[in-house]
Amino acid sequence: MSIPVLSRRSALSGLALVGTAAVAGFAAGRASGLADPKGAAAAANAYGPSAGGADQPLAGLDDIPLGGGIVLGGPRIVLTRDAGGTVRGLSATCTHQGCTVSSVKGGVIDCPCHGSTFQAETGAPIAGPATRALPAVPVTVRDNSVFLA
Repeated sequence: MSIPVLSRRSALSGLALVGTAAVAGFAAGRASGLADPKGAAAAANAYGPSAGGADQPLAGLDDIPLGGGIVLGGPRIVLTRDAGGTVRGLSATCTHQGCTVSSVKGGVIDCPCHGSTFQAETGAPIAGPATRALPAVPVTVRDNSVFLA
């Protein structure tokens, strides 16, 4: 019994086909709405905030520095506060590969895993492998505390 020999042309054609299929699959996946967050508090990989609620404060207003922010590990939310005092909530789950962001300094949210950075006011990506913004998490301020809206 003879073993069929694979020609160089067949090998290169097969490799080109696999590469084309991979690129097409990646493009289709990025364009698909199936990977989008499924709610205002959902994170990029569906591990959105699960703790807290309208009746449970996330943080005290004084805990969030003006022009900065804090990262909450339990519900995986970033709370930012601009110089005017406006508080915003963002998912703390990096849109690159789902790591939890680590800090907010100088108007920038940092992800320690691969170096992505995001604007603290909008969650828009600044640099790094992440190309999508951190999803907004609706929050409200009542009685000097921040709550999920």
